[in-house]
Amino acid sequence: MIKEIVKDDFFLSQIAEKATKEDLYIGTDLKDTLQAHLHECVGMAGNMIGYNKAVIIFLEDEKMRVMYNPEIIKTSGNYHECEEGCLSHVGQKSVKRYETIKVSYFDESFKKKIKTYTGFTAQIIQHECDHLKGILI
Repeated sequence: MIKEIVKDDFFLSQIAEKATKEDLYIGTDLKDTLQAHLHECVGMAGNMIGYNKAVIIFLEDEKMRVMYNPEIIKTSGNYHECEEGCLSHVGQKSVKRYETIKVSYFDESFKKKIKTYTGFTAQIIQHECDHLKGILI
């Protein structure tokens, strides 16, 4: 279901609760909502659509990837400054992101995975993981 984008700073600043198998439907709502915003967005977190659960979605090679309980377990490479925007906020903000990250997460079958990401995909994941920590950009 396509959900409305949350813009309430109080809600967005809360730390997300761990997702469980009962929260798998959030991935579907994130897919539907991201699909509706592909012209302006490359990733979302659960709290952006009203769920205070640790679930994110992002584009990787033009495919939507959902992660439950993502945790960045290693960072490496250059730490660079970039400009990012967000559907939940007006304008852009300068942030620092690592070039390479290793992420532990549960996939859409709720199986544990570990994968390394680089470049723009790593940047998107870091942005969405900030949402889960209640960090507003």
